[in-house]
Amino acid sequence: MTAEAQDAGAQEAPAADGGRPLDIALLTYKGNPFCGGQGVYVRHLSRELARLGHRVEVIGSQPYPVLDEGYPGITLTELPSLDLYRQPDPFRTPGRGEYRDWIDALEVATMWTGGFPEPLTFSLRARRHLRARRGEFDVVHDNQTLGYGLLGDIGAPLVTTVHHPITVDRQLELDAAEGWQRRYSVRRWYAFTRMQKRVSRRLPSILTVSGTSRQEIADHLGVRDDRLHVVHIGADTDLFAPNPAVAEVPGRIVTTSSADVPLKGLVFLVEALAKVRTEHPAAHLVVVGKRPEEGPAWAAIERYGLHGAVEFVKGISDAELVDLIRSAEVACVPSLYEGFSLPAAEAMATGTPLIATTGGAIPEVAGRDGETCLAVTPGDADALAAGLVRLLGDRELRGRLGAAGRERVLRHFTWARAAEGTVAHYREAIALSHARKGSRGGTFDGGPRPGPHTEQTEGRPTAATGVYTESRATC
Repeated sequence: MTAEAQDAGAQEAPAADGGRPLDIALLTYKGNPFCGGQGVYVRHLSRELARLGHRVEVIGSQPYPVLDEGYPGITLTELPSLDLYRQPDPFRTPGRGEYRDWIDALEVATMWTGGFPEPLTFSLRARRHLRARRGEFDVVHDNQTLGYGLLGDIGAPLVTTVHHPITVDRQLELDAAEGWQRRYSVRRWYAFTRMQKRVSRRLPSILTVSGTSRQEIADHLGVRDDRLHVVHIGADTDLFAPNPAVAEVPGRIVTTSSADVPLKGLVFLVEALAKVRTEHPAAHLVVVGKRPEEGPAWAAIERYGLHGAVEFVKGISDAELVDLIRSAEVACVPSLYEGFSLPAAEAMATGTPLIATTGGAIPEVAGRDGETCLAVTPGDADALAAGLVRLLGDRELRGRLGAAGRERVLRHFTWARAAEGTVAHYREAIALSHARKGSRGGTFDGGPRPGPHTEQTEGRPTAATGVYTESRATC
């Protein structure tokens, strides 16, 4: 709705909570819905926000998000990077004609020196884009970019989601690294976490997905407790639902692992499978994720001769994923740490019995051992094997855990609940922003937002430190 229409008193249907529908900019520097949780979060949250009556513009970089169709309140704006990690030529050197500005040069230089540039460079591009469109959004929601470019005035109040501190991933990879060269490489790759720590401490409102993540953010990033808010995410319980018509495949175990990294604990599940097959020869594992060509899980597959018992599937449709989970006798989350664990919630929603570790926030989602899941210690292949043997050999236990797991998800972990809680924090952030403007002598009467600011000067990181500074002309 235009400012002129608002001034004229044009009627607009209220949102589901009775308030004015919001114009939301939802940022995601990496939106792949088939690898990692960020794309999944953006896809499902944007859909549920639109269902509540709000307008959502997803602003993302490569790999671009895939959004649900049929919702006129959702649009996608592509904010391209140089896509340096695309397949089949990751870590590529762009051609001279691909460079558009200094941000592109910074992106390549950071990659060449072993760093990961995308959170910083996306934040700088997003800042430029948002300031050019000042007045078009009620709120900006950042999906864990935590880049310097999002500090200061970006044209609308900022709310940020931090799924879990990436410093946890960094420490787990350092613990698993062998040799000083590998440790140096890990430290350099994760150098952006220093920026994310500095930025997070200056943000007015941070949403996170579990109580465990909230505590980790406070401990690792030093964020004040009054700025942290838990909004649980969940499963699409209409899609991830039981279907008796899908036959169980005897011995099938399903897990999701976007990469063969220590955090995901896939190597322990492979080791457990080797033990399980001594009692259940039909036991086999289907991994939703990219097939590794090296790494600890791949080495374990070769060591135990499990090439015929472990299958990797990638890029499957939603319907294929759901049927795959339904067909399994057991779903498994072997992670050493999770900030929430969407795979656990989705498996439980289908009624598939779950065995999961107690790493991070997984117990918050999966529930109590023996009631809604079987729970084991992270990194313990023997305990994982014992739990799998128990589940594969007890149909009654599988049925009981599967039914209780779905009921738990329906009560606590749905995307509709997540959207409602998120909107409440949007409105708080907007009200706080208006109150601050009022305390500085401005006024707010509930009318249209200010129009676009016509004179803008782009800030840049300093050459010495990379710390974001604003030009005095924009202050």
